[in-house]
Amino acid sequence: MGVLVDGKWQDKWYDTKSTGGAFKREESSFRNWVTADGSAGPTGEGGFKAESGRYHLYVSFACPWAHRTLIFRKLKQLEDHIDISVVHPDMLEKGWTFSTDFPGATGDRQFGLDYLHEVYIKAVPDVNGRATVPVLWDKQTGQIVSNESSEIIRMFNTAFNEVTGNTDDYWPEDLREAIEPVNDRIYNTVNNGVYKAGFATTQEAYEKPVHELFESLDWLEERLSENRYLMGDKITEADWRLFPTLIRFDPVYHLHFKCNRRRVIDYPNLWAYTRELYQWPGVSDTVVFDHFVRHYHYSHDTINPNRIIPINPVLDYDEPHGRGD
Repeated sequence: MGVLVDGKWQDKWYDTKSTGGAFKREESSFRNWVTADGSAGPTGEGGFKAESGRYHLYVSFACPWAHRTLIFRKLKQLEDHIDISVVHPDMLEKGWTFSTDFPGATGDRQFGLDYLHEVYIKAVPDVNGRATVPVLWDKQTGQIVSNESSEIIRMFNTAFNEVTGNTDDYWPEDLREAIEPVNDRIYNTVNNGVYKAGFATTQEAYEKPVHELFESLDWLEERLSENRYLMGDKITEADWRLFPTLIRFDPVYHLHFKCNRRRVIDYPNLWAYTRELYQWPGVSDTVVFDHFVRHYHYSHDTINPNRIIPINPVLDYDEPHGRGD
């Protein structure tokens, strides 16, 4: 993992010394929007019209943030309209690479570049910040539209409806106000919480997020005892934002990030819910276990310096979930 400084790559891990051992995530730097007609999006940025074949999505099968966008690309039937490049699971001194010597890694299908950070430099030659996935690229203007997954999935949710004819809505207007606090808690204590625990470099910095994580998992278990989905009987973006963390939890976060009070399989409702979402039509195609098991254990040499890949538990995500029709 490194960082771009004035368009130059530096092999630099997260600085936890200045934060008392705590991991602080950098904000996404590209926050433009694709809309149906190219008008301004929710943040006031626009000019990117939803058109078939215009956009390219850079992803990692390992990354939970990129996984969200792959799920929405599948759910909203965008596969024939937005093509993708998949990075190699190993993220070492040059960051994400386009090497193809691992099954599923595609190389850079747009420019034939070697590293993801070169895509950022191509968009902004003097760019500053981390070169993260996902990246939504506009082929027409040669720009990065967005590298913020939570906003990309909302673009995918509605902007391309007239292109695909798919009007399924995972951010319905009548539930938006209720979804936001659920999203916020899940992001801060679960999605990002596992990273806060895993990348902490002091005991104190580790203990606070790991306890908050399991408080939220207990809260989710209770919520799912009364509701089929997080917002009731309708599946929403809140569920699909949670799922990538849950599917990685037992194979990766429980061991690698020391999130080991309990596993997802130890929560009856969460475990059944995770299986239901995994079995949702098309979603299992977006789950590539080999990529994320390899990525975390091999790439984070500050946590696993010998890069030993564990054998991992045998879990049956295809087991019937028993959660309604």
